Amino acid sequence: MNVLIDINHPGHVHLFLHFYYLLKEKKNNIYVTVKNITSAIHLLDIYKIPYIFLGRKSDSLCGKALNQFFYDYKIFELFNKLKIHYAFGSSITVDHASFLSKTISFHLSDDDPKVVPLVIKYAHPFANHILCPDVLDFPKHRKKTIKYPGYHELAYLHPHRFQPDKKVLEEAGIKEEENYFILRFNSFKAHHDIGVKGLSLENKRKLISMLKPHGKIFITSERELETEFEEYRITIEPHKIHSFLYYATMFIGDSQTMTSEAAVLGVPSLRCNSFAGRISYLEEQEKKYGLTYAFLPENFDLLLDKLKELLKMPYLREEWQKRRQKMLADKIDVTAFLVWFIENYPQSREMVEDTEEFWGRFR
Repeated sequence: MNVLIDINHPGHVHLFLHFYYLLKEKKNNIYVTVKNITSAIHLLDIYKIPYIFLGRKSDSLCGKALNQFFYDYKIFELFNKLKIHYAFGSSITVDHASFLSKTISFHLSDDDPKVVPLVIKYAHPFANHILCPDVLDFPKHRKKTIKYPGYHELAYLHPHRFQPDKKVLEEAGIKEEENYFILRFNSFKAHHDIGVKGLSLENKRKLISMLKPHGKIFITSERELETEFEEYRITIEPHKIHSFLYYATMFIGDSQTMTSEAAVLGVPSLRCNSFAGRISYLEEQEKKYGLTYAFLPENFDLLLDKLKELLKMPYLREEWQKRRQKMLADKIDVTAFLVWFIENYPQSREMVEDTEEFWGRFR
């Protein structure tokens, strides 16, 4: 079969990484498209995944809307030229192009309707199917929605897909069992990020001041770092970040994806942004499994209180690994499910059952 995967975010490279290679090994034709997302292209190059360049992205809402017509047309052309049977992605582009062609589109979403109203309005109606974690609630388009017990991050960080490499510690100048903290600062440039706040400059200074006596600090940032924080910038290669995250003492940031990555790896994580309390899968990770904590920017002092509490907690890592195991017992290897689903499509659409017996095959 001919499959197209559209990369709309660096995280999507990891989301589809094993899916891509498993289908490729079975002699399917897999094509990848990407816009000018520097970090995503760098990851594709590292993983030796060929890609078709779609063009530049815009940061402004108006620019995004104008570019969308161009992306739609370019993907539509590729569908016809490459005779694409199935297309996967989390972007409006694939959904629009599939609506105008014979290609079947699968929109992978882990965002709540209230967080991404434009996607719900302008993408989901055009998608053939929506694949999402079962904790999400899509009141519209129920018939086309397929839910599974998992998170996007479990497509690449499930134990079946990921084993940490301790060599990364030596590369970063860290001794085994030495405490260190990873901080992540987001850029908030997506359409749903308009008006969203994260960690302020003063917040960052307070965090670093509190953490310094307890271990080394490493910062990864989508935006340009303030000069005073340059000494903390992570220098390891981006494809090694998950191993580095796995061995970290704690993660603190204003990024949804990396917070969830830390949580599913069993690393205590604290997040501060305007989305606190609004993201279903992160709420589940917090309220049901106790793996992460979220705070609104105006409640930053509460984050500091929780941080102090965790820093004093004995056997912190051991406790979080227990919580992780509880979560993994309930969740699936998302990649295994996606591969099964597409290989057995369209019959698989009717075969999905919300039973322990069915989902047990993907654990």
